[in-house]
Amino acid sequence: MVGTTKAGSKSVRLTRLLLLVVLGASCATLRALHFEEPQVELQEINITGISLSGGTMDLILDVFNPNDYRLRGTRLEVGIDLENTHFGDALLERPLDLSPLNHNRVVVPVRFEWAGLSAGARALVTKQAVRYGLTGAVIVDTPLGDRRVTLRGSGDVPLKRLLP
Repeated sequence: MVGTTKAGSKSVRLTRLLLLVVLGASCATLRALHFEEPQVELQEINITGISLSGGTMDLILDVFNPNDYRLRGTRLEVGIDLENTHFGDALLERPLDLSPLNHNRVVVPVRFEWAGLSAGARALVTKQAVRYGLTGAVIVDTPLGDRRVTLRGSGDVPLKRLLP
């Protein structure tokens, strides 16, 4: 018959205690890892080129990552309406690196055509600010897996003119 020594018994209890501590810490870490959607705001529009058929502009987005871990974006799709007229769509498939608990500047190039733009096109030429609507989605890689975050926003945004 094999007996348990006091030293062996203490070793088993210590191992069990360490296992419980490790499991408890793992559960606490997983509970702390929750995902909050980034907040996106259109800060300004920079007109980068104008031609007879249309032009190009950069949408300057402020993306706030409310999570205490880094998010990596893998794809951004966005549609922009100006003065209640659909102006263009953009697809950004380059990596986005969103710092934790921080505001991040994201530049999204958009190409547009003048045909059918009327009020929105006049606003680009005559106003210093325009009414916008923004819709789309961004795919972010999180510690909890890929997430599709819906983007929506509206308001007035300053317009940086091509020519002063």
